[in-house]
Amino acid sequence: MSIDTPATRQVRAALEKEGLAGRLTVLDETARSAEDAAAALGVAVQAIVKTLIFEFTASDGPFKGQVFPIAALISGDRQCDTKAMSKIMEMEGKVSRPDAQRVKDITGYSIGGVSPIALNEDVIVLIDTALSRSETVWAAAGHTHYVFGVSFAELQRLTGGRVTGEISK
Repeated sequence: MSIDTPATRQVRAALEKEGLAGRLTVLDETARSAEDAAAALGVAVQAIVKTLIFEFTASDGPFKGQVFPIAALISGDRQCDTKAMSKIMEMEGKVSRPDAQRVKDITGYSIGGVSPIALNEDVIVLIDTALSRSETVWAAAGHTHYVFGVSFAELQRLTGGRVTGEISK
């Protein structure tokens, strides 16, 4: 079975470009949460990539008032530490969670299927070092029943993200 939507085609094209199209997996069960995805794949929840979208609004300096979209790629067994964002961004600011429509506007994906790859260029990607604990990590591929598995190094290469140990707790 293949899932064919604009979002899944976007992920498939990004993986094909890197020679990784064979990594796509269709799940019988939903992968709306890290726990659901882990159960459906038969893997530890720490191997699931939670792609969380935030907006960081700078409150000082030359970027005061500017809003930066952030995709925080967090290990499934961890929580995002939004208080660390100012330190990671190297400026003071406020972090907010956009609503479902804004997430789709920022990423092109609907909540539950937000993929960490093929994001808009202006999205800052932060990768949780805790994901490196798993040989293979699994991320959403544009749909609640579609995922892909890659190594931590491949995830970093595919996203161009900044690896940080400060983004989760």
